Amino acid sequence: MQDNATEVTAAGIARMAGVGRAAVSNWRRRHADFPRPVGGTETSPSFALAEVESWLRKQGKLAEVPLRERVWQQLSGHPDGPVTALTHAGCVLLLIHDRPPVWLELGAGSDERLAEMLPGALREVFTPRFGPESAQPVPQAVNTPGPPSAPAADPPTAVNAVHSPSPASPRPAVHTPTSTELLPSVPLLRGVAELAAELGARQTFEFLLGRHLDANPRQYTLTPADLAGLMADLAGPARTVLDPACGTGALLRAAATRPDQKLHAQDSAPELAALTTLRLALHTWSTVRGATGDTLRADAHPQLRADAVLCHPPFNERNWGHDELAYDPRWEYGFPARTESELAWVQHALARLKDGGAGVLLMPPAAASRRSGRRIRADLLRRGALRAVIALPVGAAPPYNIPLHLWVLRRPEKAPAQPEVLLVDVGQFAGEGRGGPDWRAVREAVLDAWQAFGRPGRFTERPGLARALPVIELLDDDVDLAPARHLPPPAAADGAEQLTSVRELLGETLRLTAGLTPPRADTAHPARWPLTTIGELARGGALMLRTGGNGGHARVPVLTDHDVLSGTGPSGTLPESDEEAVLTAPGDVVVPVLGGGSVARVIDTTTAGAALGRNLVLLRPDPAAVDAWFLAGFLRGTANNRQASSYASTATRLDVRRLQLPRLPLDEQRRYGQRFRTLDEFERALRHAGRLGEQLVRGMYDGLTDGTVAPD
Repeated sequence: MQDNATEVTAAGIARMAGVGRAAVSNWRRRHADFPRPVGGTETSPSFALAEVESWLRKQGKLAEVPLRERVWQQLSGHPDGPVTALTHAGCVLLLIHDRPPVWLELGAGSDERLAEMLPGALREVFTPRFGPESAQPVPQAVNTPGPPSAPAADPPTAVNAVHSPSPASPRPAVHTPTSTELLPSVPLLRGVAELAAELGARQTFEFLLGRHLDANPRQYTLTPADLAGLMADLAGPARTVLDPACGTGALLRAAATRPDQKLHAQDSAPELAALTTLRLALHTWSTVRGATGDTLRADAHPQLRADAVLCHPPFNERNWGHDELAYDPRWEYGFPARTESELAWVQHALARLKDGGAGVLLMPPAAASRRSGRRIRADLLRRGALRAVIALPVGAAPPYNIPLHLWVLRRPEKAPAQPEVLLVDVGQFAGEGRGGPDWRAVREAVLDAWQAFGRPGRFTERPGLARALPVIELLDDDVDLAPARHLPPPAAADGAEQLTSVRELLGETLRLTAGLTPPRADTAHPARWPLTTIGELARGGALMLRTGGNGGHARVPVLTDHDVLSGTGPSGTLPESDEEAVLTAPGDVVVPVLGGGSVARVIDTTTAGAALGRNLVLLRPDPAAVDAWFLAGFLRGTANNRQASSYASTATRLDVRRLQLPRLPLDEQRRYGQRFRTLDEFERALRHAGRLGEQLVRGMYDGLTDGTVAPD
């Protein structure tokens, strides 16, 4: 199969050539020999990758395409779709990871021989890793109709049968693809193997999966890594771990800490179950048992008794199996109402735990107070199965505008004599703007309270933060478990003195801000500078351009796009990997590529040394050619950003290479740079004053309403 089967869009051609999409449109109009579309639509055509590369090379327009970009273009333009391509890539990367000599032998032959021999080699890897069922080809299931809301079956792939199986028939997530299925993927697989030699098998799969998730943000609900780590810590060390709604595998990855573990995963989406199973196998040497199927209707692990269950279930489902599962033995604590799908997941988790095993579920806040679930909540409390309810800050996980809860479960070995439940509210650690929560503070507060709750003796109440409440006090008509309704307000001691301190600091900041106010703007004639682009400067060596990574050393603080937009310090983390993180240095300019804002941040000594997060581009100018503040200032121009941006239905993406700069002597650059630097100081002072003002106003309202501040 020729590489012509791989297709690329106009946006992909623009990235390959280091130009904007408008340039690609011009080439199509001006050059009669430009490759003809081979797919797509009239408004969004696609082209054969090999033909495009040949034309660009002949025209001298082909930039040095990184191997990563070439492999991604092959994957995203795969004739059977990116999910099939990514699954085949994951299969081969696992073979390379586990048995590299086998791949070297197979890869030396022709494409046809490679496709013919590969299934046998994969079976040898899949059997010990995933179980003997995975070594079989995709089963041809009978065409049994699913529930009314079930989506139509996908085309045949390595993870999906010709006809979707009935919900009552769970099956292994990964099957050995056939030679016929693999043949169109062979050019991609060779590129993937080459990239694995450069990055490593695990890092290659994480890169490709990350790009796929970024390209399809509305199709997947992700569990943030910080939240996944907190949930795994609350569950504690576990040898056998289950995630019955595994999604992209973040929770099991957080829990996978040693090679003797057994990880069990299930998801109703076949492609997610397969990708996650492969991801976990590349992440750890633990045994992985992944399954496809509707967990509540068709549990793939009915005999399992796990040490821990971690779950981010789907919220507010009405079609979860209420009518079919009325007599299911899992409903020990009561049959969930049709509107209480989350309580069905809670009881499923408890049913799959061994006695004394721990479960941690992410829950919508309504599950703690809806009247339709009060009887089940009451029985969970009486029998000691629900140990803690933790209210998270807004922005902890999607949906980001709701303060979600964590429920910590324990399968009771015996009924406690005087059961208590821990209620925690860490909403005070919500971040500013798009910055997300202060995860370090959230983690410390939650784990300190949970560990103190587990120690013998009386729990010391922490006003406004944590309280251990006797269950009997919650067993009223509502059985409302929302922590905010049961926690005493924060201690008011020194409230007025603290407000006085904030007021004085605000006054000093406002005086500083007034001193930094820019002078009156003088009218000038519009400049007609000769212009250059970031792409041209990068090709000429005047600056270096790097993009944020998908992995790195675990202990390096990570500068995220949220940090850049909100002007805060590094707050993120990256998955631990052998990939070399891109580290910032003083004088670098960092630009977010998503969101449509005109933002560029110059790295100073306080943020230097942080790893560059995803959706960020780092520009490292040569000080002898480009002034950093001049560069950052012109990159923030509204018109500049508008002409370099592309627009989709849900997001705006900035092509940094298309951003323009005037060609000015270095001395003139520094004149502009000094003015831009002064503006940046003024902007930061304004932002700080705004935060102090909000703190003072909120404190005054709270003090006046709780009686700790006198009205006159």
